[in-house]
Amino acid sequence: MSYEVDFVNVSTVGLESSPVADALAGLRANEARYFKNKYDVVFTVEPAAACEQTIDWVHRILLVERQIVIASPPLEVAVMEVEQIRWPYVFYQSGLAVNVLYPRDDPKKRAVGFKLSEGMEIPAELSSFKFARQRSKLAGTIRGSYFVIKGEY
Repeated sequence: MSYEVDFVNVSTVGLESSPVADALAGLRANEARYFKNKYDVVFTVEPAAACEQTIDWVHRILLVERQIVIASPPLEVAVMEVEQIRWPYVFYQSGLAVNVLYPRDDPKKRAVGFKLSEGMEIPAELSSFKFARQRSKLAGTIRGSYFVIKGEY
């Protein structure tokens, strides 16, 4: 069942099994606010079980590009399609959010982003990345990093 993320009244719906559910809900709401303000699009998530194909696609990019395997189970997925950009998000039980920015018309701008919820330790599989900090009214302190995608997926 899909869920439209409300960034005014932040809810942990679908994220209850995460040890950092409140922070992950804030991170998810932060992304929802971004898409509403920038593109006037509602950020809608689906349970991970309903989005195996998208999760497999994201995991394939991580594995092929950087030999990364996310240890935490995925909880939810959002797939945004704006201005010729496919933009899937995977939210993990650990508090990690992974997004793939995949413009169809500009391969040089393709990238994978990682965001860590407040209170989440950097997972071992991402220990080689440097994370910048960003303050958010909805999510507290978000730590983020990214890498550029070189291949075609």
